[in-house]
Parts: sequence; C-alpha cells; structure tokens
Amino acid sequence: MVRWKLMLFCASPLLAQLALPPEPQATRFAVIGDMGNGRAEQYQVAGEMAERHKEFPFDFVLMVGDNILGRHNRADYQKKFETPYRPMLEGGVRFYAALGNHDDAGELLYKPFNMEGKRYYSFRKGTAEFFALDSTHMDARQLSWLATQLRNSAAVWKICYFHHPLYSEGKFHGPSTALRGALEPVLDKYGVQVVFSGHEHVYERIKPHNGVNYFIVGNSGQLRAHGLRPSQDTAKGFDTDRTFLLGEIAGNHFYFQAISRTGETVDRGMLTTGDATDAGKTASSAGH
Repeated sequence: MVRWKLMLFCASPLLAQLALPPEPQATRFAVIGDMGNGRAEQYQVAGEMAERHKEFPFDFVLMVGDNILGRHNRADYQKKFETPYRPMLEGGVRFYAALGNHDDAGELLYKPFNMEGKRYYSFRKGTAEFFALDSTHMDARQLSWLATQLRNSAAVWKICYFHHPLYSEGKFHGPSTALRGALEPVLDKYGVQVVFSGHEHVYERIKPHNGVNYFIVGNSGQLRAHGLRPSQDTAKGFDTDRTFLLGEIAGNHFYFQAISRTGETVDRGMLTTGDATDAGKTASSAGH
C-alpha cells in the first residue's frame, strides 16, 4: 500500500532561501543530532538555526542522540546545550531528546530535554505524533510499548526518532542491521512514514523502504568528512559540513529542508501521506 508521495525541489548552491511554505496552523520543528561537543561548529549551527527561527518560527526541536558528548557535569550541560541554544530556549522553543550511545542516563531527568525520566516516550503536535526511542537498549518491552502506541494512534503522521540508523551508507558505522530486524517490522506494520536518526556524522536521506522515509541528521556538531559511500539506496547525501533539518507538517503534507552550518540548502522536498482527517491540536505524551 502506498502511504506517501515525494516531491523534490532543486537545491541552490547559494545561501538557502526558506523553501517551506507558511502554511496556516502548521506544525513546525527542527531536527539535530550528534551535536553536543561544545565546539565552534556546534555554535555556528545553533546560530544558523536561531536565524532561521526568525522567519520560520518552529516550536520544538527533535534531538536524535549524542546530545552531550564527553563529560556530563553542570558546566558541560551549559557549554554543550544551554549556551548555544539559548536564543531558542528563551524564545520558548522546546527540545525533545532521544538518547544516543554516548549519552548519560542523567539526561533523562534534565528538564530542558523534556524526557521526564523516560527512555522512550511519545507526544502529539497537530496532526502528527512523535515517538522517541532508545535504540541503544532496544528490548521486547520497548517494542511492545511502541506497537501499542502506534496501533492506538489516530495521528495522520507517525514519526519515530532514535539514534542508530536502520539504513545508512556511512563508511564508519553503516546500518544497524540487528536493530533493523527487531524494529522495522513494527514501523512497517503500523504505518510509520518518517524516521530520523543520527550516529553517522553525515546527512543522508535514504530511498524509502516499505513506505518509510529514513533521514540521518548526525552532523549538527560532529562531522565525519567524506564519510559517505553513496549507493543506489542513497536519495541524497552531504558529508562536507554540519547540518540541521527543518520540517513543516500541514495536514497530509510534510515539507523538509536540510540546511548547512553556512546556510546552504543541501536537500529539500515534500512528502504527502493519506487523508488528513484528524486535525487535533492538543499535545500529549506517554512513555517509560
């Protein structure tokens, strides 16, 4: 069953013009991953995000893991999160974290990450529901929770995000095949349309598998230069600088635009899913 359509737009080599339409009552967000090193490049990506927020006022940010790299003391949370993203935090933007393999369990209780002590959880925004997973410790209980949540969801868009990619043409890690074997059947069965991951320090959009569109945004601070080995499975790749992604959901349309640290558009397009009949606007959450 086809549950989406993809429309691509040409990416300009010049500084990015915002390619996302100002749809009324849209859900607007950003995606970052593997960012928390506290270096200049992370700050530059954060600065570009803050500039984009002025013209595209996204309400929240998905964090796909490796949120705080290295030490995790109070000064590290300030240097690697609070300071670079301060303009957005002060502007009311909420950050929703998933854990990566370099993250610390203490992040579960760090209030600005909005995890509320849960390794995996979900929340509703407009016509979309987002599911944050712990891919480092995927077990039967988490898979059962996810299946139940997806089965009971009335959202038009079901979007999962977690650290380890199920598909990747990255040279260093590549795909997490064991995780794929456990998780992909659940994603396929219950109609997930979009998955965001990190771990590979590159940007990559994979050609859809069984109706699921896979994005890797693992270079919002870290970078593995020339770390991609593109194949016929790669729809778009970028491995020479850092990036973040902007997303907008309006009814049954999902627009995306990946932007580099220096403001270049590296990828953009639109996905269309089935009939947008549920337009509930309240946000809710659940998890463990």
